[in-house]
Amino acid sequence: MNLTEELTALGVRPGQLLMLHASLRALGLARSQGVENGAERVLDAITEILGPTGTLLMILGTASPHDWVNQHPIAERARLLEGAAPLDYLSAPVLPEVGWVAEAFRRRPGTLVSNNPSGRFAASGARAAELLRDQPWNDYYGPGSPLDKLCAWGGQVLRLGPSPDTTTVLHYAEYLAAIPDKRRTRWDYVLQGPDGPRHTFVECLDDNEGIVAWEGEDYFALILEAYLALGRHRAGKVGQAQCELIDAADIVRFGARWMETHLLS
Repeated sequence: MNLTEELTALGVRPGQLLMLHASLRALGLARSQGVENGAERVLDAITEILGPTGTLLMILGTASPHDWVNQHPIAERARLLEGAAPLDYLSAPVLPEVGWVAEAFRRRPGTLVSNNPSGRFAASGARAAELLRDQPWNDYYGPGSPLDKLCAWGGQVLRLGPSPDTTTVLHYAEYLAAIPDKRRTRWDYVLQGPDGPRHTFVECLDDNEGIVAWEGEDYFALILEAYLALGRHRAGKVGQAQCELIDAADIVRFGARWMETHLLS
């Protein structure tokens, strides 16, 4: 397959700001499918098209050994973290569910990683440093975040076969949606400080269980399905996957309205 030609046909162009979600298995490029260096093939093709004026963004998350502590009540977490080794979140692997393309991107020469253990992004290219600069510590998907900038700067979301509930920019829509009493959460860590390991935490809207109690299918998947039905995106085949190129600001506006209509009912 010629990934460069297929991505170009989908609408990827030089100079774009793209946020990538990709599944190697859906593309037919996983090692288990007999393909070596599938992630590098995808990243090479995208960066070749984007050229020196383009920028690529991915969500990483952080595989943290402290995650189990966050299943316990907040009042117990400091005690449970006593003596824990500090997390080096700038070099830690990505969350496994984010996928190998994101881990390959994190390791790639020239990739920058944002300074947040929970909402950790990676970016490369012309505007990478500006995109990741001054990310909020709390509410890392909200105003001032890389997702906010992605929308404000005319960025697009490139979905190469990921699961339907994977459109991270919709977390920014959760901040914009006019919904009262949104659920919040907190993530606790031990990080290395100037005087040694220290217990700290990050507070944000609940990006794990959702901003409201919701039964049934993941509402990000429902939003994506409803948005794609409008036909305002580009669609096409890349490898073995049906893929989409979506205007980030447009799906965020749509997603915020959808949440206001459906999550309040």
